[in-house]
Amino acid sequence: MIDVKEILALAEEKMEEAVMYLDEALAHIRAGKANVKILDGIRVNSYGSMVPLNNVAAVNTPDARTIAIKPWDKSMFRVIEKAIIDSEVGIMPDNNGEIIRLSIPPLTEERRKQLVKQCGKEVEQAKISVRNARRDIIEKLKKGIKDGLAEDAEKDAEAKLQKMHDKYIKQIDELYDAKEKEIMTV
Repeated sequence: MIDVKEILALAEEKMEEAVMYLDEALAHIRAGKANVKILDGIRVNSYGSMVPLNNVAAVNTPDARTIAIKPWDKSMFRVIEKAIIDSEVGIMPDNNGEIIRLSIPPLTEERRKQLVKQCGKEVEQAKISVRNARRDIIEKLKKGIKDGLAEDAEKDAEAKLQKMHDKYIKQIDELYDAKEKEIMTV
């Protein structure tokens, strides 16, 4: 016989993962403000191995429109600049010999709308993941009835599952609303 609590815990874990993935994905979308997370995907060649940018340099935001990158090894300047130029960040680095600066340009209205649309796609993917987790668990519960699970227990589990689903969908919507507000604020 199936363990209802175990199945519901599995569903919650999958739904939580979908929300965490969305949070991470939205953090990588540039909103006109300096955010070091936009550099997370950049890898640089350091002594023969590809490592994350923050392993070879100090990365910080001295103000709302600038990201400062201070390499620990002077020989890394060219490698870091090339990695940034080749990446999808879309910002030209400015090097003064001490620090590499990335100036975040203000977003145009059209670009803001594109970013909101991109966020919407990420949000829809997260919602689909949450719905799929709910569907999979409902199928397991239906099979559980055939294996001797009481129908009342199955209905109670479905009700709990629906509440869980609604909670995570609400979290996703809140993340989207916050990111949309951040992008559209000039």
